[in-house]
Amino acid sequence: MIIGVPKEICPGETRVALTPANVGTLLKKKQDLKILLESGAGEAAGYPDAAYTDAGAEIAERDAVFKADVLLQVQTPGSNTQNGDQDLAAYHEGQVVIGMMDPLANPSFASTLAANKVTGVALELVPRITRAQAMDVLSSMAMIAGYKAVLTAAATSNRMFPMNMTAAGTLNASRVFIMGVGVAGLQACATAKRLGAIVEAYDVRPAAREQILSVGAKPVELDLDTSAAEGSGGYAKAQGEDFLKRQRELMTEVIKEMDVVITTAAVPGAKSPILVTADMVKAMKPGAVIIDLAAERGGNCELTQQGKTVVEHGVTIVGPENVPSSVAHHASQMFGKNIENLLALLITDEGQMNLDFEDQIVQDTVVAHNGDVPQARMRELLELEPLAKPEADADEQAS
Repeated sequence: MIIGVPKEICPGETRVALTPANVGTLLKKKQDLKILLESGAGEAAGYPDAAYTDAGAEIAERDAVFKADVLLQVQTPGSNTQNGDQDLAAYHEGQVVIGMMDPLANPSFASTLAANKVTGVALELVPRITRAQAMDVLSSMAMIAGYKAVLTAAATSNRMFPMNMTAAGTLNASRVFIMGVGVAGLQACATAKRLGAIVEAYDVRPAAREQILSVGAKPVELDLDTSAAEGSGGYAKAQGEDFLKRQRELMTEVIKEMDVVITTAAVPGAKSPILVTADMVKAMKPGAVIIDLAAERGGNCELTQQGKTVVEHGVTIVGPENVPSSVAHHASQMFGKNIENLLALLITDEGQMNLDFEDQIVQDTVVAHNGDVPQARMRELLELEPLAKPEADADEQAS
């Protein structure tokens, strides 16, 4: 079986789907496997072609790479809506494509793959179960985003993070507030704490309180009923406008004291909730900084502009795009390890692809196969009829 790793073409994408270390491990553990890498695919992440050939991969032209049985991409045309169509045109019938596909926001891509009889494995849908943690690309990339958000804030702010006692007087520590403490938020808390800031954090999920304390931050508690705020997989669930309005009112008093606010709240497949309104920004300190990690989904701040840094009411608002690519070396290392672990499940020791649809990981991630869309949630989004249960299941139910 041949695995192909092409160079990413999405503007600003500097990651690569496999590192030389991943190549070496896969070739060692799986028989009859061949890995083709497009020349220069890893250069932007600090992985030269020579490192891949030393690990056992072969360097090939892009056309040859796209003829592989299995194609590994960081961003498939499902998530790369800028110029991904040229990749889509190169897919072929019977091919397995593994990568990020933005399936919940762009479910039609699953139908497109099915129509072309391409098997699609969407990494964003790896279930949040213990066995799949080592394959969880979203958590890996969120950790990097949380780390880099703090560094961006520190570089943007006109204040130092740690307290300093000097002959010229005492410099007070910056107050940093993290809104949303999933993987990105917790890493942001930990990083800001290491830099010496006074760190506070808030999350709508009641279970987040202990997590906030565990990284040395102080939980901010609001007078709100959050008993129904946690959805499946540990993600926050979308809340009604009445809840969000009350939350914003209470939050105004909190953020007006902060030097840095980092927002991370996202709902899978949906627009990011507005947590920081224009009026809240107006109430903040002059020189304060907002880093909006939800910018690509519309932003948690009402004044965020995706991909831009703007100043409103004396507050600098940063709306970064594709933050993990700004730390491409380690982002690729983590992404590649997630892929390696997933391939360990999907490929037999003899080097054959084996999609076991009895396995929850396969059920949840395979969005297109054999000309159809087998993934239950994708079928709902596409308004397709649920797949019929196997006859064995029907017989069991009848008995």
